[in-house]
Amino acid sequence: MKLVIAPDSFKESLSAEEVASAIARGWQSVYPDADIHLCPMADGGEGTVDAVLAASGGERRELTVRGPLGQPVQAHWGWLEDGQAVIEMAAASGLHWVEPAQRDARVTTSYGTGELILAALDAGARRIILGIGGSATNDGGAGVLQALGVRLLDAAGEPLAAGGAALIDLQRIELDGLDPRLAGIEILVAADVDNPLCGPRGASHVFGPQKGANPAQVEQLDRALGHFADLMAATLGEDYREVPGVGAAGGLGFAARAVLGARFRPGIELVAELSGLAAAMQGADLAITGEGRLDGQSLHGKTPVGVARVAQAAGVPVVALAGSLGDGYQQVYEAGIEAAFSLAPGPVSLEQAMAEADLQLQSRAADIARLWRLAARHG
Repeated sequence: MKLVIAPDSFKESLSAEEVASAIARGWQSVYPDADIHLCPMADGGEGTVDAVLAASGGERRELTVRGPLGQPVQAHWGWLEDGQAVIEMAAASGLHWVEPAQRDARVTTSYGTGELILAALDAGARRIILGIGGSATNDGGAGVLQALGVRLLDAAGEPLAAGGAALIDLQRIELDGLDPRLAGIEILVAADVDNPLCGPRGASHVFGPQKGANPAQVEQLDRALGHFADLMAATLGEDYREVPGVGAAGGLGFAARAVLGARFRPGIELVAELSGLAAAMQGADLAITGEGRLDGQSLHGKTPVGVARVAQAAGVPVVALAGSLGDGYQQVYEAGIEAAFSLAPGPVSLEQAMAEADLQLQSRAADIARLWRLAARHG
């Protein structure tokens, strides 16, 4: 039988490649001769670069850049032989670079992500795929623009300080220094949200709290982003603040769309395309996908449902494995997933569940394989 294994990572536990390998080992304990295709997936956040490189055989490149709090961090990005660069914002400007006690969405910057884009331009990229999940920032992409040559100036003509809160002091935007190489390339933003920049569904209100913003700071950041949007509209002659998706990654989607001319695509669609998932599904008997937590939110651009759509087109049934099953997880059945299983064998702590994820993935995969074998015998 042919099996396609296409999971996302289990955050802070296993990479997508490690998850896929663990499932494969469990399946092979029952079907040692199975034709297994490993297709690690991601949805634009952490693991996107590694998922694409695992399928494409591209090159993983390292670069020291400015982290969310201005500290040097070792980031990575991917280079594909056809002139495509794959960048994940989380590698440079991700929340994991900031200790919980230090999280302050008012001051974090996306500058390091701009440095990764510059590295891709230096390499001769013709197309940049920018995954923007997992950010620590709420600066509207101002840091990225500054890294790429845009001057954001206050009333005294001085460059703005880093962070979203400083945008309230913005008085002038000078775009003439923007790296001219950007005009000749295509930028695709891999995002799984459709939020606008400002307001109750905007970047600050929806995502600011998880980045350390209290209610008063959320309002402060929302006003600052609104001011940024006002000046950007006056500079460009067009207002982009309501375009679906520009509120992603603390508003980096706004800068990417308004200044860089980026187009938005669901992250899982882009990764599936680059990974050749549709081709792998041809002739498969079953696909197994998964992520750390499966719940009602998984319908909104998350990996398991994206994999299920590709599988459905090929007539392949899909089973999902998850670290935990949350409220509304049954909704994924309407999206093409036939069954979903949690890994935990019983009441366990989060720390224990994460530590044992590899073994539990193997065990659940073996259980599903035994059930599959039983169905085949009595089919």
